[in-house]
Amino acid sequence: MRVFFLGLCLSFCSLLSAQTTRHVVGEHSIVKDSTGKQYSYEEWQAMLQNDYSIKAVNPNDAKTEFLLVKLSEKKAAERRALRNEAMERLPRPKESNFFRTGERLTLFNTTDINGKNVNLKNLKGKVIVLNFWFINCAPCRSEIPLLNALVDSFKTNDKVVFVAVALDDKLSIIDFLNKNPFNYTIIDNGRFIANRYAINLYPTHLIVDPEGKVYFHASGLATNTLHWIQKSINELLEKKETTAGTH
Repeated sequence: MRVFFLGLCLSFCSLLSAQTTRHVVGEHSIVKDSTGKQYSYEEWQAMLQNDYSIKAVNPNDAKTEFLLVKLSEKKAAERRALRNEAMERLPRPKESNFFRTGERLTLFNTTDINGKNVNLKNLKGKVIVLNFWFINCAPCRSEIPLLNALVDSFKTNDKVVFVAVALDDKLSIIDFLNKNPFNYTIIDNGRFIANRYAINLYPTHLIVDPEGKVYFHASGLATNTLHWIQKSINELLEKKETTAGTH
């Protein structure tokens, strides 16, 4: 999955490469923001997906650190358009073997890692975004910063709910989250839920529409999986608004 994220970075770092061929930007590069905060490889890769660029602090030093720079709204919009165009040209992620598009899903009722009730059965009318994962799954870990950015993009919309079902025990997840924040609602010891749907490939993503039917599902992490998750959410929200407008 390192290759996947590095591939995404290449287009965003093209300007940097044009400026100097002496710098190699990779997972061992030191990347900071203007406050001096240093970011992990996965974190700054995700930020490059979300309206940031990167530049060498000292162009004359082959071992220079790099600085994250916020793009102007115009540049950010141009980048998003180019990225979406590129993602649309790729084949749609292959559907998982665990669900059927359009089927009405039997939803679950459980508690999250904080002991709060999570009853998906009571969420009719909302878009439910599910992620099935476990700590030692490398692609699961790699996509977390991008999933956090996805959650952030819908933070003002209470019609979208993000839930991550982890197979690991509570203490292991708490320890992991202390170093790797994951902004979905986290369910620990979720193997019984994964088994209910016969899931055995990870990560598996699932989007349930406001009527409780499967709208999107995919296992593994294709180059454009996150693009299709966001696109599917937007489609459902637009469809809901259109339906509401006809009444």
